[in-house]
Amino acid sequence: MPRFEIDVDPCDHITTDAIGAPGQRIFYLQAFQDARTITIIIEKVQLQSLSVGVEQFLAKLSEQNPNLSEDSADFHEEHMRINPPLEPLFRAGEIGLGYDKERDLVVLVTREILLDGDDPEDAAIVRFWCTRSQAHALARWGVDVVKRGRPLCPQCGQPIEAGGHFCPKKNGYRH
Repeated sequence: MPRFEIDVDPCDHITTDAIGAPGQRIFYLQAFQDARTITIIIEKVQLQSLSVGVEQFLAKLSEQNPNLSEDSADFHEEHMRINPPLEPLFRAGEIGLGYDKERDLVVLVTREILLDGDDPEDAAIVRFWCTRSQAHALARWGVDVVKRGRPLCPQCGQPIEAGGHFCPKKNGYRH
């Protein structure tokens, strides 16, 4: 049985952001419901995957349900920044997507990362229920958040450090 389960249903607002210097940033997923703030730590690659996954998921939803109203990916940067308190409940090990057709809500399911030997059934779970437009804006904003980091090497796709980059595709040549 999970340590705890929380449903933020529905989210008044959902966002993601990163705090820290490029290369040392911590990424967060945060949602608000009334006076409650729920914050989860995520990894950069999880944010990248989530952004792409939400875009693909919403496109597939529209294709399968042509009568759905069009969602909007519009956002204002100042509104998408995370807000204190930054007291994360846990670090996400898994993030999944779902859709409730009757309510026309997307759900982002986050499951706590566990240590080796921990029972997977004990992982805490937070479900963020949001509109398709909120999910779409989150995905578009997530792409911007990731881009604010270190530049990526065009050869191997790995981040380039300020002092140079060891590129495996160039046989280790630093540039």
